[in-house]
Amino acid sequence: MPKLRTYFGALLLGCALHAAAAERTVDINSADATTLAEVMVGIGPSKAQAIVSYRKENGPFKSVDDLGLIKGIGSATIDKNRERLTVAKPAQ
Repeated sequence: MPKLRTYFGALLLGCALHAAAAERTVDINSADATTLAEVMVGIGPSKAQAIVSYRKENGPFKSVDDLGLIKGIGSATIDKNRERLTVAKPAQ
């Protein structure tokens, strides 16, 4: 029975952490690669770094849809993440 309690507790903790990440939003114009990889569905560390690199080379994103300009990020990935992402206007 103690093992069952341990497994159940771990399952609940995992669900809670997943829900917290799902509710979190990030600004794609300021988030670092680690944060992007944690929050975005279907985006691992290398794609997250590609987002940061693209932003550094080309300036801030104007919309979430601009992520489609990055090789390997398509509309399905953008749609899965739309609710998790924001685009802050750059400071003037």
